[in-house]
Amino acid sequence: MSKLIFLRHAETDMAGAFCGHSDPPINRGGGEQIRDLITRLGNQRFEAIYSSDLLRAVNTAEVLSAAYGVPLTTVASLREIHFGEWEGLRWEEIERRDPAYAARWIAEFPKLPAPEGERYDAFTDRVLDAVDRLLRVTEGGPIAVVTHAGVMRVVLTMLLGCSDVEAWERTRSYCCSFEYASSAVAQRISR
Repeated sequence: MSKLIFLRHAETDMAGAFCGHSDPPINRGGGEQIRDLITRLGNQRFEAIYSSDLLRAVNTAEVLSAAYGVPLTTVASLREIHFGEWEGLRWEEIERRDPAYAARWIAEFPKLPAPEGERYDAFTDRVLDAVDRLLRVTEGGPIAVVTHAGVMRVVLTMLLGCSDVEAWERTRSYCCSFEYASSAVAQRISR
């Protein structure tokens, strides 16, 4: 059986904004969150750590890699969805800039991307392909996957059967985690 332990990165100064592919480092509070995460994980054993290549995830994963003495590999396909012109903005700013498009986006999500942003179906394909590849490299012990709330929500809804609301609640906190185990590694993840 292959087991992935998904971990959300620690907090940045962009908390509350559409961060997407923006690349801020973790902040001081994020450092404390990582220490708390290591305490929560306790004696958990990892074969390896895979991380999004964005700095907030890498910062988190580097501390875990050192604490658990396992190698770290960055994977670009574990990035958050790209929010295009909305990168770095808060929802209130988006609504002020273009209230009509903001209202359409709410009504049509996930079919309507942010302006110049990544399409949701392309994002979910990217995430599911990455998870499939990670399941194939797991050979014994579990691996940690340090990534983003959006990536984790795809796994929770599409692979673990959670509702959108439950997935949102389970990924709200920085450094939250959940496990995904699969005994059918050779079987292609169905969509």
